Amino acid sequence: MSSLTAPGPAKVKEQGVKRSGFLPYLGSKLAAALVSFFVTLVIGFVIFSLMPADPVRTLTRGRPTSEAQLAQIRVQLGLDDPVWQRFLTFVGDTLKGELGYSWQFQQSVSSLVADRLGPTLLLMGTAALLSIALGLWLGIRSGWRHGSLFDRIASGTSLTLWSVPTFWLGMILLVAFSVGVGPIPSLLPAGGMSDPSLPQEGWTHFVDVARHLVLPCLTMVLVVFAQYVTVMRTSIIDEMGSPYLLTARAKGLTDDAVRRRHAVPNALLPSVTMIFMHLGVLVSGAITVEAVYSWPGLGYLTYEALKIPDLPLLQGTFIIFSASVIIMNLLADVVYRFLDPRVRAH
Repeated sequence: MSSLTAPGPAKVKEQGVKRSGFLPYLGSKLAAALVSFFVTLVIGFVIFSLMPADPVRTLTRGRPTSEAQLAQIRVQLGLDDPVWQRFLTFVGDTLKGELGYSWQFQQSVSSLVADRLGPTLLLMGTAALLSIALGLWLGIRSGWRHGSLFDRIASGTSLTLWSVPTFWLGMILLVAFSVGVGPIPSLLPAGGMSDPSLPQEGWTHFVDVARHLVLPCLTMVLVVFAQYVTVMRTSIIDEMGSPYLLTARAKGLTDDAVRRRHAVPNALLPSVTMIFMHLGVLVSGAITVEAVYSWPGLGYLTYEALKIPDLPLLQGTFIIFSASVIIMNLLADVVYRFLDPRVRAH
């Protein structure tokens, strides 16, 4: 009896190949991620080194400073070192997890990033959740009823918002709902994350932060959700002509059950991949929104560093933004392998 149930040598070998195939796949993706990160470091260093501004004169603006003192400051900041030496120092510090020392704020870049990471994650996390939920919901219903009035309105609105510049939309919302236009009164705070005159703890602080979060989060959602609508709508339309949906209908399932239990799970594959890939880009895309609303996150910190320019701080935030994109792309590759059996077959 046991000989009938035991798998043959060929089947055992095939299972072993499938299990072991993940490690080479993961190794190749990790290697590609490391190469991408190193290339990003090189590009970032070159871009920031070629910036025409003079950070020393900007830092000493408004203070009487002699040429000798300016030269001494340049030596202290390492600006007189050869480019190759500065690059090796930059790469070595990055590999050791040291992001340098901010010229503008006179503290370590790591501590500045740690202080500003929370507000950025709050803003980007809230915007991502709302964008994904709204975009997928609209995309599913638009694709399932493509050509209908609902589809035309949803698709047209999302594409229009997708094409609007983020900073322009942010300023429009800021003027309309914070400053007030015509009959519209000032409803929401103009900027920042909280009102310093209010208690910084408890329910009052929670409500205050939520009110400050509305406009920047709304700006991100209106621009981002359209991408999910477009991809999900296209995926649903592609699945509608599949034979398995005809089989499901032939079994007597309702239209809602066919869509929810059969069409949506298969159509979600491209959207799941895009969600992971877009999460990393969303963090780096916070610069514009945080600058418009003075939201105290990594994006606004980068905007402040650009004014000098504070090269160690710019390089540190650049590393964080680049790493987030690379890590999310890596996770997208791994998750897609588990979701799509066609990828595991190769």
